[in-house]
Amino acid sequence: MRCLATWAGLLLLLTATVLTCTPPPSSRPTPFRPAATDTSVPPLGRTWPVGTRPPVLRGWEPPATPYGRGHRGVDLTAAPGTPVRAVAAGRVSFAGRVAGKGVVSVELPGTGDPPLRTTYEPVRASVKKGEEVAAGEVVGTVEPTGSHCTTACLHWGLRRGETYLDPLSLLPPWLLRRAPSRLLPVLGVPLP
Repeated sequence: MRCLATWAGLLLLLTATVLTCTPPPSSRPTPFRPAATDTSVPPLGRTWPVGTRPPVLRGWEPPATPYGRGHRGVDLTAAPGTPVRAVAAGRVSFAGRVAGKGVVSVELPGTGDPPLRTTYEPVRASVKKGEEVAAGEVVGTVEPTGSHCTTACLHWGLRRGETYLDPLSLLPPWLLRRAPSRLLPVLGVPLP
């Protein structure tokens, strides 16, 4: 009987210890989720950053964790020297080098708090921090080195605060289509 009382006492002590050491549900660590910021992206883009409908070498792949594998932008085919254009009007928030690569960032006003920010790399900047740029305005040229692609490319990114978003979502559907529909002439049919 004494042994049973000892075990019951130990069980009670262990239960009390676990209950006092277990954090309440609100303070338990949770799996990674992007910050609770507004992730809606208005389709305010007016042009592709390079060319007209360039091939996408690698699409956007959001990471599962803050430092996890993924692709935080899209890679577009672009030869060295290709002009890089601002997708939408904004203010240059950065134009310089990061880890040996030329980078241009443009903050898009009126897109929420924090505002959306597009990034382009590797780019030899032709703009300076603080300059206002219009949609379609050249912000630099694709550099011949510094790309993580197997062929020459432009990495185009989009962020709201610390949250990475799909930059293609900036473009309206009509800009994403391969080619517009065209009517062909009908030959050999008599007019009514």
